[in-house]
Amino acid sequence: MRLLICEYVTGGGFAGSPLPPGLAREGDMMVDALVKDVAALDGVAIVLLRDSRLAPMAVPDACRVIRVDENPWEVWRAAIEQADAVWPIAPETGGALLRLSELVVCAGRTLIGSRPHSVSLTTSKQTTAAHLASRGVPVVPTVRARDVRCQDLPDGEHGWVVKPDDGAGAEATRLFRSADELRQWLTVSTGADNLVVQPYVPGMAASLSVLCRDGRSWLLSCNRQDIVIEGGAFRFCGCVVGGLEHRRPICARLAAAVTAAIPDLWGYVGVDFVDCDLGPVVLEINPRLTTSYAGLRQAIGVNPAELVLRLLQGDLDAVERPLGIAPQRVDVGALDAA
Repeated sequence: MRLLICEYVTGGGFAGSPLPPGLAREGDMMVDALVKDVAALDGVAIVLLRDSRLAPMAVPDACRVIRVDENPWEVWRAAIEQADAVWPIAPETGGALLRLSELVVCAGRTLIGSRPHSVSLTTSKQTTAAHLASRGVPVVPTVRARDVRCQDLPDGEHGWVVKPDDGAGAEATRLFRSADELRQWLTVSTGADNLVVQPYVPGMAASLSVLCRDGRSWLLSCNRQDIVIEGGAFRFCGCVVGGLEHRRPICARLAAAVTAAIPDLWGYVGVDFVDCDLGPVVLEINPRLTTSYAGLRQAIGVNPAELVLRLLQGDLDAVERPLGIAPQRVDVGALDAA
């Protein structure tokens, strides 16, 4: 199988514009881990796309370098046509992951990832929260910022968080302790139509790394996230993969509820949540590789790429095996999350 690994940031998505160093570093961490995992498998030839401004990456098969003056979507479309299967890794921002996934499906190639319907749903934090809540999954209440101007804020005893509806990680995420300050900021904010407001929920910032297919899930690891708030801005510093394993039973139930509510989720999926006094509440769903993947193989003692690719031949029962969790730190320092 000729497998194209298409990571948006490091694979040319910023051709013609400055390359964000933080996003590029996190993209490199995910791609490096995935390439090594896939290279360990028999019968898979890797094709990697790479921004010409980045250092070369050791790839056992082929690497197509994208120049800054090229149109990445044209390059990606041609590369997809020449592949048997495509593993897209992209932010939901601006519909990038959805567009890549649709390109793969339209080309008749095998998509290693969630189906476009679920990608479209989870691209919007507000739509995701409403969908999950309607199916009994505990979520952080999420409303569009434009609606806040003409209706009451959701209850926010500890303040409110504002973030892009289609943002990734801690991108442009801010905390406001005062309702007046929040409303005033929204009146002068550009791009407010793409912002959502959530009550700030104290608790442990966490995520799940989940294997999904046909509405079923297998929880690979429960992760603790390292997020700090400085000057009202959130900053993602890294995570400990497998750092929340003492909460595995309740986390497994949450993963099962999420995947049952969105049955088109497929392969590796990340679930961001807050583990608070009343239990876990979902913040967002990432239907793609997340930064936690960089430490996943070391944490679970199993090649996660092999688990994902085995889903092409069978259901979750065909891939389950015991996991030996050894927590692994993934450090991105002061860089924004991808």
